[in-house]
Amino acid sequence: MKMRIRKQPLGDRNIVGARIEAKRKELGIKQIDLLTQLQIRGVELTASGLSKLEGQIRSVCDYELVAIADILGVSINWLVGKED
Repeated sequence: MKMRIRKQPLGDRNIVGARIEAKRKELGIKQIDLLTQLQIRGVELTASGLSKLEGQIRSVCDYELVAIADILGVSINWLVGKED
């Protein structure tokens, strides 16, 4: 399966998107699977919204951040770059 390469440069609407995308890919989680896990936790996010979040062209809500950190098994501090 061929992975898509980001066509646009990263935006500046959040500081977590690139880390979310990198960790998701490291864990072998597809966007659709992350979206499903978010939905199970009551977070409604579209595929387009997730793509924009990962591309840092969409802001992230605090409740989305908490759920994403939980799903990816990382801390919020790691997502915001305060931990290695």
